[in-house]
Amino acid sequence: MIDFLVEKLHDVHFLTMMLAAIAASATVYTLVMPMFAGETLAKRMKAVGSERERIRQRERDRLAKAERVSLRQAPKQFVAKVVEDLNLAKWVAQESARDKLVMAGYRGQAPYITFLFFRMVMPIAFGLAAAIYVFLLSNLQQTTPIKVGMCLAAVFLGMQAPMLFLKNAITKRQLSIRRAFPDALDLLLICIESGMSIETAFRRVSIEIGSQSIPLAEELTLTTAELSYLPDRKQAYENLAARTGLDGVKSVCLALQQAERYGTPLGHSLRVMAQENRDMRMNEAEKKAAALPPKLTVPMIVFFLPVLFVVILGPTAIKVSAMQ
Repeated sequence: MIDFLVEKLHDVHFLTMMLAAIAASATVYTLVMPMFAGETLAKRMKAVGSERERIRQRERDRLAKAERVSLRQAPKQFVAKVVEDLNLAKWVAQESARDKLVMAGYRGQAPYITFLFFRMVMPIAFGLAAAIYVFLLSNLQQTTPIKVGMCLAAVFLGMQAPMLFLKNAITKRQLSIRRAFPDALDLLLICIESGMSIETAFRRVSIEIGSQSIPLAEELTLTTAELSYLPDRKQAYENLAARTGLDGVKSVCLALQQAERYGTPLGHSLRVMAQENRDMRMNEAEKKAAALPPKLTVPMIVFFLPVLFVVILGPTAIKVSAMQ
């Protein structure tokens, strides 16, 4: 059998026939596949379209559910009673707390009351936990003033914990809005150039942008409602800028106010601002990419280089130890 295969491989006539068969098969395959490609492409486009609609509908339902929950949100009776009885609004309140709660997406009186409650509870909890650990559980060989200082540091950390939580929530929310805002401006530009009013354009963009950023969709929906019932439309734009706290959103709101006051066209301004926000997003990504090598230096020194030295010098060390 092996001799037969070797003989056929050296047969020029057989090799010529085999190459011709391969070439003919490849030609037929090349001519026939485009006939089925259209049907496959149509199926794939249909599947992508249905998947897109399904995701969009899911995000719309999620947004509607979030709105319904926020409208019915009320503080717990125990929390409200504690805040009212101890008059925490006077002792632990901060002037910027309400603005930060709104920027973090917590609107209404209930989040503010909950914030005041935790501003009182967290220092007590952190202080008790630190005291139990320092004086009872651990065997720290430290003097009593140092232990008391550690407990006071834990109390201070407990006082700052709610504000740190708010700052983290604000950062995440602003990041989501910043990433989706250029696309929202493009959609807003398309809606306005098609002849829609600003309220209809905001409503349409809030529906379409929900699949990318739920916070941005919430803000645009709230702005649409404020444009409808506030006596001064300028106040609605100022509220949108204050709730987001982003420079890009503030510039767009300022352009909308100027267009509302002087009647200037919005198309060119929105197009320029969309490009600026997209450039800002790209610059931020490039900045993070440029900061990656310095951040990787320490992990590489700590984790990669020792392993590399072991792999390179390990066999030599084994041979040297075996020779001795």
